[in-house]
Amino acid sequence: MHTVSGGEVAGILVAVFWAILVSFLAVALARLAQTLKATTKLVADVTDQAVPLLAEASTAVRSAQTQIERVDAIASDVQEVTSNASALSTTVASTFGGPLVKVVAFGYGVRRAISGRKDDDVPAKTPRRTVIVGRAVSRGRGKKD
Repeated sequence: MHTVSGGEVAGILVAVFWAILVSFLAVALARLAQTLKATTKLVADVTDQAVPLLAEASTAVRSAQTQIERVDAIASDVQEVTSNASALSTTVASTFGGPLVKVVAFGYGVRRAISGRKDDDVPAKTPRRTVIVGRAVSRGRGKKD
């Protein structure tokens, strides 16, 4: 019978371990290949869905920009109308304000004059008085007690 030397046993062990290592590496590479295929498919699907979404987002941004430009135009028109209304009210106040005050004052004077003549027969009203902390104060114009 043939005896096996220590070197031959070591060679066989190295060959067995090498075969196991190669098998594990082959399985790992096969799984890595499957993962890469799935990743490639996922990236392709995301790309297919992202392109239309980006196109829609670009359209939405353009539409929003158009609306903002319209709102800006409306705001500037409102500002112009406001300044025109302010100028118009100032013009009307300066044109009619002074003469209108004079007419009202004249009408008030005429009413006072007419009511003064009618009241000559009637005794004058006694002024109302208010008591404040023990003293009487007249409510009539320019009269003090």
